[in-house]
Amino acid sequence: MRIEVTTAATELAWAKVLAPGRSLAYDLLAHTAPELGRELHHRGTGPHGMVPLGHGAPVFPRAVRRRGAYAAGGRGYVELGSPRFEVLTALAQGVKQRELLDWGGAAFRVLKAAIVEHPGFGSGRGRFRTVTPVVMKGTGRDDSGTRTTRQAWLMPADPEFPVFFQRNLRRKAETLGLDPEVYLTAITWIGSKRSFTVGQGAKPGAPVEVELTGPPETLQAIWSWGLGQANAAGFGWVAG
Repeated sequence: MRIEVTTAATELAWAKVLAPGRSLAYDLLAHTAPELGRELHHRGTGPHGMVPLGHGAPVFPRAVRRRGAYAAGGRGYVELGSPRFEVLTALAQGVKQRELLDWGGAAFRVLKAAIVEHPGFGSGRGRFRTVTPVVMKGTGRDDSGTRTTRQAWLMPADPEFPVFFQRNLRRKAETLGLDPEVYLTAITWIGSKRSFTVGQGAKPGAPVEVELTGPPETLQAIWSWGLGQANAAGFGWVAG
């Protein structure tokens, strides 16, 4: 869902670029589908307890860019999504009931909102490019199997990354009761490493473009959800 907004704010604090999206999504659900919101917040969905929510960072194409600041101002948009129809519908209903959205203290006036249709993926292949960093954790263990760190963040160029990325794709499919035979066939682009602060700390990652193969319905769901981990916190959001 793309929400077109306008704001008088001229910039966003870097700590408020992604972090407010998760709170906004749960606040919308609390008003339109409270039981569903509680389910997602406390238990997640399916056998892995995953949360099928995603969002991007606010985008203001005509904002004046300044070095060291996240530019805002004028007309722009922010995107929220979910592969579960009932979640997406509840989010859309919530947005339609509001004139203003609070994005970490910045007031976004809602102009309109519309559901963005996912690609068909009829060929069983798709190219996915993210507009926010993809984050992925490894085991944090050395060759002997000893855990050396609990913050084992993987970058897309790391040898372990494809294995954990592939596992995440399958877990998402299983969460939604879809065919899990989805595969990463290529990483075709890696953007610059970035860290964003969400929750209790910063998560590092990088935007990517990947090629996936799999059942069309599974690819559609992944497109609507996002790539990698922490999608509800705004990571791995796929460009529409």
